[in-house]
Amino acid sequence: MSKSTDLLARQEAALPQGVSSKGVYVAKAMNSEVWDVEGRRYIDFAAGIAVLNTGHRHPRVMEAVANQAQAFAHTCFHVLPYESYIRLAERLNALAPGNFAKKTLFLNSGAEAVENAIKVARCHTGRTGVIAFSGAFHGRTLMALALTGKVSPYKRGFGPFPAEVYHAEFPQPYRGMTTSRALADLDRLLHSDIDAGSVAAIIIEPVQGEGGFNVAPPDFLRALRRLCDTQGIVLIADEVQGGLGRTGKMFSIEHSGVIPDLIVTAKGLGGGLPLSAVTGRAAIMDAAQRGGLGGTYGGNPLSLAAAHAVLDVIEAEDLCARATGIGQRMRARLETLAKQLPAIGDVRGLGAMMAFELVKDRDTREPDAALTAAILAQAEQRGLILLSCGVSANVVRLLAPLTIPDAVLEEGLDILVESAKQACGLQSVRAA
Repeated sequence: MSKSTDLLARQEAALPQGVSSKGVYVAKAMNSEVWDVEGRRYIDFAAGIAVLNTGHRHPRVMEAVANQAQAFAHTCFHVLPYESYIRLAERLNALAPGNFAKKTLFLNSGAEAVENAIKVARCHTGRTGVIAFSGAFHGRTLMALALTGKVSPYKRGFGPFPAEVYHAEFPQPYRGMTTSRALADLDRLLHSDIDAGSVAAIIIEPVQGEGGFNVAPPDFLRALRRLCDTQGIVLIADEVQGGLGRTGKMFSIEHSGVIPDLIVTAKGLGGGLPLSAVTGRAAIMDAAQRGGLGGTYGGNPLSLAAAHAVLDVIEAEDLCARATGIGQRMRARLETLAKQLPAIGDVRGLGAMMAFELVKDRDTREPDAALTAAILAQAEQRGLILLSCGVSANVVRLLAPLTIPDAVLEEGLDILVESAKQACGLQSVRAA
């Protein structure tokens, strides 16, 4: 019995089936490459779901964590505070867009940060309603799940969810949902389901993650900003997957020029360690009473040390520019591939957050989840780790570390192209 087979058997016996995973059990990793327990090498185009923007075990991140571990690992900031928490808040306040005073709160996960952003918005406005969007993913805790606009596998069987959460359509030009149609649906919502004066917050991913890497058009985001300004609504940008340089900007919403009231970050912020943040207007962030925000592990010293190193690396290695370059090379390869494979209906994304959508027919645009799964399986067999996304599980997403060497990037893209062609060829054989 191989080590992987043994681990799979042990996993099935010890873990609930809801905790699913790939069958590649990692033994070690460095930058954009991982090796499994069998000693096989893989190129990582998942990056821990956009966590490892600075790559696996970046030397500066590992050194920062090791140095902090020699001092102290935990005290709870609310009991014995420390300077690194304050300093990282200062850095995020300075990096976030907007020429106004800002403050930052640290937590553990993206879902926890989302929930705290909603708490802050409700406390500030004295309102209860929250608007999210179709295809959204904001986390797995109950409020975050209520905000999430993708049923399977995240929401099924876990209700009832918190009240006063409403969903409007997210613009998807490929699916016929233009900005004007999406805004019309939002207007419908505000006339049929909840009055604008009862809405505390609108939360949106400028680039949807699990929803399929749909990019919010700038004119749509500008319209949301106008609505929020007019109605006194807090605009929250969920940058959990798209932030920290992933799209070629520190925050993906910067591409639109729109300035949100609150920004939620996580994933790439900790460089592999659990850390999230809510950053926003000081007047809004200060709404909660003293002691109303926080948590035992929020802003853990080891995670903060990693985050300081991550921000240093992003600046020193110009990873925002690197993300733009990686994205250009990915898009070029994908668009060439789309000309060869009719199953690719759309190529989209920003920076190094790229994806392509698989369809059974380009005219009907019927989603092809089976082909998507086949491409991922073919890629894994050839040594490339990929992830799918989309409400119909028919989108392949590319999330290589921003530190990936050019040669490894091209090797990974070669494997991707070969895997897609092979999967499409096998599909054609089966159809015949």
